[in-house]
Amino acid sequence: MSDTDTRDPTSLRTPIVAVLGHVDHGKTSLLDKIRGSAVIEGEAGAITQHIGATAVPLDVVSSIAGELVNPDDFDLPGLLFIDTPGHHSFTTLRSRGGALADIAILVVDVNDGFQPQTLEALDILKRSQTPFIVAANKIDTVPGWNPNEDTPITATYESQSDRVTGRLDESLYQIIGNLSDEGFSADLYWRVQNFQRNVGVVPVSAMTGEGVPDLLAVMMGLSQRYMKEEMEIDVAGPGVGTVLEVKDEKGFGTTVDMVLYDGTIKADDQIVVGGQNDPLVTDVRALLQPRPLAEIRTESRFEKVDEVGAAAGIKVAAPDLDDAMAGAPVRVVRNRALEEVVTEVEAELADIAVDTAEQGVVVKADTLGSLEAMADALEEAEVPIVRAEVGDIAPRDVSVASTADEPKQRAILGFNVDVLGDASGRAEIDDVTIFSDEVIYQLIEEYEEYVEGIERAQQDTILENITRPARFRILPDHTFRQNDPAVVGVELYAGTLQNNNTVVKFEGNDPDRVGQVKGIQDQGEDVDEARAGDRVSVAIDGPTVGRQIEEDDVLWAEIPEKHAKILEQELTSEIPGDELEALNMYLEKQRKRDPFWGK
Repeated sequence: MSDTDTRDPTSLRTPIVAVLGHVDHGKTSLLDKIRGSAVIEGEAGAITQHIGATAVPLDVVSSIAGELVNPDDFDLPGLLFIDTPGHHSFTTLRSRGGALADIAILVVDVNDGFQPQTLEALDILKRSQTPFIVAANKIDTVPGWNPNEDTPITATYESQSDRVTGRLDESLYQIIGNLSDEGFSADLYWRVQNFQRNVGVVPVSAMTGEGVPDLLAVMMGLSQRYMKEEMEIDVAGPGVGTVLEVKDEKGFGTTVDMVLYDGTIKADDQIVVGGQNDPLVTDVRALLQPRPLAEIRTESRFEKVDEVGAAAGIKVAAPDLDDAMAGAPVRVVRNRALEEVVTEVEAELADIAVDTAEQGVVVKADTLGSLEAMADALEEAEVPIVRAEVGDIAPRDVSVASTADEPKQRAILGFNVDVLGDASGRAEIDDVTIFSDEVIYQLIEEYEEYVEGIERAQQDTILENITRPARFRILPDHTFRQNDPAVVGVELYAGTLQNNNTVVKFEGNDPDRVGQVKGIQDQGEDVDEARAGDRVSVAIDGPTVGRQIEEDDVLWAEIPEKHAKILEQELTSEIPGDELEALNMYLEKQRKRDPFWGK
């Protein structure tokens, strides 16, 4: 190819677009709107409905976008929208070395603003460095909005009253502010000069189609300008793709829905697919696409095709696909050595492999990409993983989790997966806790709260069995009995004095044992302990008042060295301030004698 651009435009593939966002902010209706407009604009035949994806050719994009897109300015063949399987985790589906989607639309409801899944989607876009634009959806619900179906946003915006535009502006600037909080510089798309540095926000309505022309124009412009080189593919080369879903299909057995992003796949190709253990090697039996809308009445929902070129969504029927994994690579072998292709698939899977520890939690997720996102998030939260796999939570996962030494690791975190019936029964018997959620960070928050609860309970148990610090003074004129046991009135300066405490008196920095507390009375009533500020009478077995102890003496509860160490290193936040003060004074005295005491 010479520098005078004579590239064959058919060697440029369509950019792959993912649509993501919070659960009811309108991802599906926006896709439906684009699909619907595309069907109306391009006679039904022009739109190929793919498996798991919708292709919108350039001429259709141009007729929807009107004067915003002049087809002569573009040599990309259009856009391929991935229909996410009902979940944003899908944005973490990968292609060789990156996210499967080349570009993304983040849908945000103008009234509802940022929600948990919006933040999570942004986090995923950040990690995968996928360029994106924001569709500020549902502008038609702004009170007083006067809809102009399917028009570009500027035209319809200018026809609204000042009160309405004021309200919309407020919501849009809120979204731009939220993006900036998350580290993205953003502005309304017509003000953005450089889309690589700034995120464009496009106000749209999936219901009325307002702003949809702009959305398509921005997607085309962005792709053409910044991604053209990445869209160059080897037209006839062996296909490379990613598994979207593994599905049982009547009459075909287990099939994989995949997105092909390079080369071609033919009906008689040998393919290598990433599996749960080893790569699967199999032969394509049939390539299936949905039948055109016009022929929907026929028995079969699919029609067979002989060959498909990138980028496309296609269903592959082949033997031995039971262990295929969502998110795994698919490669056509064709004229290459099978070992070489298997090695490539293994290398790609190893890239996604999660580092596991000897001890940790069990993690299950719906796709390889979301498994990877989970692992990243858990690593950030410093939670070790003992096993991580794609698939539903099964009894064997419970068996693995039940072997953990620490109670907090007897847990399974499932992201967007089901719990198989017998697994939940087993979990109850084996004392394993299962967490499942459709938002990664909420799943991790739930687990962290659970761990905090366990740790609190453990600390409470430790505290119950540990000698607490106490410093107290024998009050003058309060000797009720001299010995056997000595009974004296005392005032607690700090800490908690408990029955059966051993009592010491410091001579300089040397602690002398004087006896053991055999009873505490508060106003004649027997009590188990006394706290700082209390005045109580105490029976001390061992000393005689006037010999080993005197009125006005300051005495201490003796803290065993091991207890002092646990108190200082683990429980300082669990004990009251006065007790901590008594502990520090006690440690100070002991450490003047022996600098390493209690360390």
